[in-house]
Amino acid sequence: MRVAIVTESFPPDINGVSHCALQTAQHLARRGHQPLVLAPAGAHDCPADNDGTHPYPVVRVPSLPLPGYPQVRVALPSRRLAATLTAHRADLVHLASPFILGVRGMAAATRLGVPAVAVYQTDIGGYARTYLGTGESAAWRRIRAVHAAADRTLAPSTAAARDLAEHGVPRIALWPRGVDTARFRPALRDPELRRGLAPGGELIVGYVGRLAPEKCVELLAPVAALPGVRLVVVGDGPSAAGLRAALPGARFLGRRTGAELARVFASLDVFVHTGPQETFCQTVQEAQASGVPVIAPAVGGPLDLIAHGRTGLLVPPGDSAAVLDAVALLAESPRLRADLGRAGRAAVEGRTWEMVGDLLLDHYAEVLAERTERVAEGRVA
Repeated sequence: MRVAIVTESFPPDINGVSHCALQTAQHLARRGHQPLVLAPAGAHDCPADNDGTHPYPVVRVPSLPLPGYPQVRVALPSRRLAATLTAHRADLVHLASPFILGVRGMAAATRLGVPAVAVYQTDIGGYARTYLGTGESAAWRRIRAVHAAADRTLAPSTAAARDLAEHGVPRIALWPRGVDTARFRPALRDPELRRGLAPGGELIVGYVGRLAPEKCVELLAPVAALPGVRLVVVGDGPSAAGLRAALPGARFLGRRTGAELARVFASLDVFVHTGPQETFCQTVQEAQASGVPVIAPAVGGPLDLIAHGRTGLLVPPGDSAAVLDAVALLAESPRLRADLGRAGRAAVEGRTWEMVGDLLLDHYAEVLAERTERVAEGRVA
């Protein structure tokens, strides 16, 4: 099968859309298919074909940094997308979090008569509310238009599927995310790293993710001030400077990736996620795979990942006092921390990227079969 993956982000970008697009392309290649990736060029990329990093073509289109958030690139209009789709002779177009480049990818797929699967991954409406204070309705109109044109929309969680349905998006199915349980594992807990982070033997509470307004990391201020606790913040973004001021005493480690990130995860005593706009929340899975008890808002993606009191703790979104109480509860009970950590690990052990990738191939097969049936019946030109 020849699949064109049109994604709003791709490595070296570090975010959920980028990582999922990478895992999708890798799985397709491993299964003997022929993926091609179209993505915005980064700050130092030229819009050239595969640089040899990946065993499949990666085509970059010109882009500009998002004002106020230069880590996010916005694709510019380019004829390169349509020409690349035509040359690849794609059997199916995979749209990863379509909003700018993905909208153009959907239009090109329609012109070429190629079926498209649209993967909903980013709460763009919530981002518009957070960053602009307006525009949420316009964002949802754009989301609805592109997803309604797709043959199938894949939602990462039941909450995301419900949001899509409430906004009039048709043909929705669930497609979760995998986690690398070989990379993220409890055995990587590192006493030396822990001594460096908490030389006084403090309980290490960590946040991992983008440092941006929608992540609400400032809710951890009371935790940073809790006696016997050392707050560790991993990540980067436009809120970094403000958070350093708001969280005195916290250790900011900047970006961490790969084996280094896995070692940090496993060395935490508690993981806390604070953002209320997660359509899935991959870092919760990575903490669970690392055997670390998790605390997250009872909204969006975490509702599918955490069974409250069994595989983690859920708290009301935006409630710093509830976050503090949950951390204090775990600080007082090593046994509860151990129980939640073990149960969290058990919950994700079978949720590999290989399994999730095969589920995606099932969706592809169904979409192609449905398109063939419609063509045979004369319902598609």
